[in-house]
Amino acid sequence: MDEKTYVINAEGYRLGRLASKIAKLLLEGHRVKVFNAEKALITGTKSSILEHYLMLRRRRQFTSHKKITVWYPTGSEAILRYTVLRMLPRKKPRGIEAGRRLEVFRGPANVSGELIEFPDAKHSKPISRSGKYIRAMTVGELSKQLKGGAE
Repeated sequence: MDEKTYVINAEGYRLGRLASKIAKLLLEGHRVKVFNAEKALITGTKSSILEHYLMLRRRRQFTSHKKITVWYPTGSEAILRYTVLRMLPRKKPRGIEAGRRLEVFRGPANVSGELIEFPDAKHSKPISRSGKYIRAMTVGELSKQLKGGAE
């Protein structure tokens, strides 16, 4: 197996599409280092994004009537890392090893490796096909909201 180290600048990329590309590279056996994690974008309205991450809709009730919520990280680099790890087969050795090859940094990083770009994951067009403005929120803004910070 030929292990390469890829470096990705997450600025301006859509979170889900970027995470799927990273997961594919990790499963191929490569190391991936991602920087500027707080500048990745999540598309949608601010209220719907916060509702998803705060798990307002995903509460389940068991027979004991205790409400259970799913845990999400609150740091910007942890949100990106968690999104990628959820796309890997976490319970199999292959997925566990792939997750260990991922490094995520907040802010610019001085890392060596081949800088790679994914044009289809870049959020370059603010207008959708229907002509409406695409709303987006950065992972850094989401992180501040989850930690209870002001807008």
